[in-house]
Amino acid sequence: MPVYLDNAATSFPKPEPVVRAVCDVVKDVGASPGRGAHRHARRAESILSGCRDRTARVLGVSDPERVFFTRNATESINVVLKGFLRPEDRVLVSGMEHNSVMRPLRGLAARGVATDIIPTGPAGELDTGALETMLKDRRTRLVVLVHASNVNGALMPVDEAAEICDKAGVPLFLDAAQTAGIQPVSAGDRKLGMVACSGHKALLGPAGVGVLYVRPDLEVLPLVEGGTGSRSEEFEQPDFCPDRYESGTPNLPGLAGLSAGIDFILNAGMDAIREKEIELAMLLENRLSEIPGVRVFKPRLRGTGTVSFTAGRLNPAEIGFMLDEAFDIAVRTGLHCAPLAHRTLGTFPEGTVRVSPGHATTVEQIEYFMKSLRSILDRAAR
Repeated sequence: MPVYLDNAATSFPKPEPVVRAVCDVVKDVGASPGRGAHRHARRAESILSGCRDRTARVLGVSDPERVFFTRNATESINVVLKGFLRPEDRVLVSGMEHNSVMRPLRGLAARGVATDIIPTGPAGELDTGALETMLKDRRTRLVVLVHASNVNGALMPVDEAAEICDKAGVPLFLDAAQTAGIQPVSAGDRKLGMVACSGHKALLGPAGVGVLYVRPDLEVLPLVEGGTGSRSEEFEQPDFCPDRYESGTPNLPGLAGLSAGIDFILNAGMDAIREKEIELAMLLENRLSEIPGVRVFKPRLRGTGTVSFTAGRLNPAEIGFMLDEAFDIAVRTGLHCAPLAHRTLGTFPEGTVRVSPGHATTVEQIEYFMKSLRSILDRAAR
């Protein structure tokens, strides 16, 4: 009985309409959007614009042309950090950030960009009072927050943080890689400065598509320049959106799949998907807490179905290996590309076993996982 419980990395299985949409583009369309006037190019353009409209809707963005497509959330984050920050700027981040934020910031330190960590509690909760105090430093140009942790699902107080940042006149950049598709992002309502997210996680699309939103009043330089299919007579990069940020041939099969994934979410209901995943997470937490020696790293406020735990002296990597080899269960182990979060939770350097249900996960699969885990732990205790 194969069981996939690594949806925080990539959602799987994809809904059947997503698979069909990807195949249809490869089989029947072929062309690139904006690179011709023939019917194949026109159909490609329709797919691109349709995906942009759907993505804007799910992110709560009123103007779809402020939504840009990249290769992944990591590229979107790099666009903002490298295109917005200047020498002597200061950035504030939570103690739960992913390496897709921390590594570019480490690289920017050589250019004089300073990074400070907002105090974050042992369950991943942000100290908003400290954020307000730290924003009094006038060098602070950007605040970056993960919407929900990819390690334990901890949900950040985005509304409160956005209000504090807006009052201080500092943009809030939200990393919604884990939440877009199951948590309302509400970019416009929250006055968020920028939002980055993945297409292949909770949005249920295929790999190879990322999303970036930038508020109209913010100047972010493009990371890549080149052909856009527009103003081809000029050597200068177009200064209008979305073309300014979308050089090169887009991943049309990925965009078609992303469109289908968003349609699936809108039809099923984002609230219903979120409630199901969080119910499964609560079931997991309760069952895991019953096992002696198992420690579950519960968040104060849960935003996704992601659950992290350790089991006594048994290395997380060893548990993951046995789950895969003996029981055909896929989980993630280790640091999950988020060593800062693990330092905050007290699980560095071994990390945790991460279990992340998805839209297709069943109670029966969770029960099978628990039975298999108990078998592994019982065997290790002999």
